[in-house]
Amino acid sequence: MFWTTLIGVLVAAASTGVALGAALGLTGMIILYFFSNGATSLAIDAIWSVFNSFTLSAVPMFILLGEVLLRSGISEKAYSAFSPVFRKIPGGLLHTNIAVCTLFGAVSGSSLSTAAAVGSVAYPEMSKRGYDKDTVVGSLAGGGTLGLLIPPSLSFLIYGALTETSIGRLFAAGIIPGFLVGSMFSIYLLVKCIKNPAIAPRDQSETSFWEILAGFKHIWPLLALIFSVIGTIVAGLATPTEAAGVGVVLAVFISSIWGDLTFRKLIDAIYHSVLLFSAVGFLVLGATILAQSVSILGVPQKILETVALSGLGTYSVLLVVVLFYLVLGCFFDGLSLMIMTLPVVFPLLTGLGFDPIWIGVIITIVIEIGQVTPPVGLNLSVLTALTNNEVSLGRVAVATVPYWIIHLFAILILTMFPILALFLPNLLF
Repeated sequence: MFWTTLIGVLVAAASTGVALGAALGLTGMIILYFFSNGATSLAIDAIWSVFNSFTLSAVPMFILLGEVLLRSGISEKAYSAFSPVFRKIPGGLLHTNIAVCTLFGAVSGSSLSTAAAVGSVAYPEMSKRGYDKDTVVGSLAGGGTLGLLIPPSLSFLIYGALTETSIGRLFAAGIIPGFLVGSMFSIYLLVKCIKNPAIAPRDQSETSFWEILAGFKHIWPLLALIFSVIGTIVAGLATPTEAAGVGVVLAVFISSIWGDLTFRKLIDAIYHSVLLFSAVGFLVLGATILAQSVSILGVPQKILETVALSGLGTYSVLLVVVLFYLVLGCFFDGLSLMIMTLPVVFPLLTGLGFDPIWIGVIITIVIEIGQVTPPVGLNLSVLTALTNNEVSLGRVAVATVPYWIIHLFAILILTMFPILALFLPNLLF
């Protein structure tokens, strides 16, 4: 009866077109009313507890930080600085896409923002130089997903707030896997371009080491900002909220002097930040109510008992969870999916003995795949729009298949060697 009510109400509410947060919250309230003796007041306590969390207050600040930098023109400077580095390597600017997406992921915290910022600069330039358009948008869609894994990550912030897991440890845990995935992207592009040089025309111009080094003087303020924000959190010198607040002030200062941030653009950044956090916050609100109703009824414990009696091994359950996320990722955006499923998935996996920090990294990688799988893959839609429909949504989706396969391979590696995600958190905390 419980599962029928849960799934039935959720599907019925979502099918009406209401916001997902409203559908989740309504489902939770109905469950509390009918299955917990009308204890709907517990939902208010749960909401107050989550939204009064100091950790969650970092989310709007990091969103604003990314929005300010997106509107400052800094992505163009970063792209110009990295372009000469890969000039002689097969693939050329395709590797620049991955490198700049990695760098921008360290300031935006959003997969969508990263793909949009780098793609708006890279696609026109690479199209003009004769690069294969499908390969270009594939690299941008795949590289854009690094925005969720490279700290500061909205995924880690929300995961940490909802599961009461250390944000600093999560940020540290994302560094090695982030560079691992980015490196595998570049290796794939290198092999592909060696096999078919026509994909990426070689640039024959000469660039000395000192010229390359001189190019990086244009992005040192951005690097300083990244290290000041991430470094203070990882070193334990500041909380995520404090670091994000300082980061916003520095970003406005740097973007005004070094970039082309104007007062109008700053207001626009604040406006879009409020819209995005309102959407995320509403999702968190609904998911909190649902989580409270599920927790009171002891559903995670019952699921864990059922799994134990099913005879499935620990890693078989993990495989089922990953497949579950892959399927739902085709229909929900990543953050919505994570918020919606954590009330059940987190206690299930921790109950099986998996480290909470490691779980956060794995879930983040899996929801990254959802960013590049149709029909809802947001990175695909953004890049299709950036190309003015020169590359259709279907072609972008096909071009990104190798990248989500690489993500799956990364999950396998992290499952075999969890120390890759846990080494820095254990070393620094």
